[in-house]
Amino acid sequence: MSAQESCLSLVKYFLFVFNLFFFVLGGLIFCFGTWILIDKTSFVSFVGLSFVPLQTWSKVLAVSGVLTMALALLGCVGALKELRCLLGLYFGMLLLLFATQITLGILISTQRIRLERRVQELVLQTIHSYRANPDETAAEESWDYAQFQLRCCGWHSPRDWISARTLRGNHSEELLVPCSCYNSTATNDSSGFDKLFFSQLSRLGPRARLRQTADLCALPARAHIYREGCAQSLRKWLHNNLISIVGICLGVGLVELGFMTLSIFLCRNLDHVYNRLARYR
Repeated sequence: MSAQESCLSLVKYFLFVFNLFFFVLGGLIFCFGTWILIDKTSFVSFVGLSFVPLQTWSKVLAVSGVLTMALALLGCVGALKELRCLLGLYFGMLLLLFATQITLGILISTQRIRLERRVQELVLQTIHSYRANPDETAAEESWDYAQFQLRCCGWHSPRDWISARTLRGNHSEELLVPCSCYNSTATNDSSGFDKLFFSQLSRLGPRARLRQTADLCALPARAHIYREGCAQSLRKWLHNNLISIVGICLGVGLVELGFMTLSIFLCRNLDHVYNRLARYR
């Protein structure tokens, strides 16, 4: 076997093994998303959180898993069977994915101010219509989750919740905020945010109350809540994690470039191997 044939065999099995790994990973992601979609109760009890918009994220995970499996399957079969059409399709899909990521990065960089304004509008609209429609709570649950993770309240400050119609007191002008604004560290309470939405509201004091729906939890703004708006918290998070985000994006891009290079190298050199084998026959 010549050096060129040995190199092509190495590239072929390298592509096959790594795409097989991504195929299994995509299958796990698909099963995970399907599990959330079918058996939401078990997932909630396993994770311990009950306020994540599971319906939306389960579909995103399932679709991502299917796409990952399809792309990896093209790479596996194309490399193992040495099929130029599949290798070309695999290269084209990777190139399209890479170009989409580059385009999104450029748009985010150049349209940053407009994007910030749009996000601010969506957040303030979500706050204004918070729990107004019990059948459409995905955006509200996402914002609750963001406030809890970023340790913030409102977009600019907790006073943004003045516009929330469902949190206005009927007999008092006192400002109410969702329980996702609750600062458990201020009272050394680490028992978990998920319990706030259900039966254990007593630790917030007698003024914590439920309104309109069973999962609407509100407490006074003068209680132990986060005083910082999420806009500032989000900027801090991006600043603190900028190196990690850039590193992950560069890593993903380099992996895609590597796979594209190997696939096109294998695709272009298959003819030479076939011609050499034909001469030996």
